[in-house]
Amino acid sequence: MLNKILKIVLITPVLMAGVFVSEGQAAEQMKPNIHVLTSENSAKKVNNDIPAAGSGPSTSIPGDINRHSVGIGVGQTFLRSDFHEHGTDKITPDLYYSYSASYSFDFLANLHWSKHEYLNRNVEIKGLSLSIKAKGFQFDAFSPYLVGGLGFYEPQAKRDINGTLVKTREQIVLGMNLGAGVELKLNSEWTVGVIAHYHDPFSVRQDQYGDLDGSYMKLLILGMYTFN
Repeated sequence: MLNKILKIVLITPVLMAGVFVSEGQAAEQMKPNIHVLTSENSAKKVNNDIPAAGSGPSTSIPGDINRHSVGIGVGQTFLRSDFHEHGTDKITPDLYYSYSASYSFDFLANLHWSKHEYLNRNVEIKGLSLSIKAKGFQFDAFSPYLVGGLGFYEPQAKRDINGTLVKTREQIVLGMNLGAGVELKLNSEWTVGVIAHYHDPFSVRQDQYGDLDGSYMKLLILGMYTFN
């Protein structure tokens, strides 16, 4: 029994060495066939298609940053507080400009002017809002986003004071703006979407009859053209 065990121990390394030698010879015989079946161009293509270790699918679009966009929004302007007392809601246009600083954040500027009348009174709103646009996520060409920042406003109203029309004094004030929207990128140049943009100018102090204080919300259909 002991002799059999010794024979097995001695023969096993010899058999394993033989297996390794035969595998090496088989691999050498296969190399010419592989070389014949794989052309130089296809080999380069295979190497290029294989992603590097640790890299995943890219979610960014080449050339999608450091670009300028201009557009126009058309929709309803909803007046609140003092503005609502002296004017009515109506459809108005807005101008937009954006600059893509990164894949997640854009600089956004909005310029608007509108006059709203009610009976013999009216309110006129002018605004230039500057804000940061933060994109939540991108699903294919669709992306929701949030907007927030400050702006410069010049609201003015014609008020009925005891039967006399009195116009508030002109003054540029600071204000804040907040918004949310969704956009769909049609191609590298055109984007369409919807935005709800809220503007809240600070109060305009008056010498008499109370300060002018109000805010307004814009619900707009927005189209943007992008260029370098």
